[in-house]
Amino acid sequence: MDEVRKWKDNLYLEFARIGKCLSSPKRLELIDLLAQGPKSVEQLSKLTGMSVANVSQHLQTLHDSKLVRFHKKGNYVIYEVAELSIVDFMISLHRLGEKRLTSIQQLKAEIFQDHANSTLLALDELEKMEEGKVLLLDIRPEDEYQSGHIPGAISVPIDDLKTKLTTLPTDKEIVVYCRGPYCNMSAQAVEILQENGFHAYRIEEGVHEWKRHFEQLSH
Repeated sequence: MDEVRKWKDNLYLEFARIGKCLSSPKRLELIDLLAQGPKSVEQLSKLTGMSVANVSQHLQTLHDSKLVRFHKKGNYVIYEVAELSIVDFMISLHRLGEKRLTSIQQLKAEIFQDHANSTLLALDELEKMEEGKVLLLDIRPEDEYQSGHIPGAISVPIDDLKTKLTTLPTDKEIVVYCRGPYCNMSAQAVEILQENGFHAYRIEEGVHEWKRHFEQLSH
């Protein structure tokens, strides 16, 4: 019996390594960013507002827990999530947090309160829209689009949107997506499009949420 108890203690000690690693808000943010595609330490520093030294320290902790991996590219160290199951875990964590904590729901409402005119479209509604009459727009940075995107989507990064308006079709409805439910770039893009006469909507799902949605439908 003592051996079984020792075995269980060791087992949950290992699970706790992951839990301890994920107890930092900044490390959770880093995983969310890496879920969009590989990034250098310098890129992550710019996106999170942390120093390169702090980012490196957090990444080392994530690496020690086998959640991220890295390779060198010239003078840069490029990090990425170790496997896609980590992205699935983060999606589950987001959904659980939003379901159980009203504070998360309130924070989510706050980030979109200045974009009340950006029409939100459910994935089921998107499926019902007439094929060939809809243009799907990925407004994340180009490198994230190249790492993976929703089939049929074209890349127009949010920073380039205003200069690319004349290249977009006016006879199609435009549906925009970005990094997922807590990314408001899609709302900003929809407002820009609507102000310039386009029929535009956004979906809150990102690439991974979209994949998960259709995987569930197929089972």
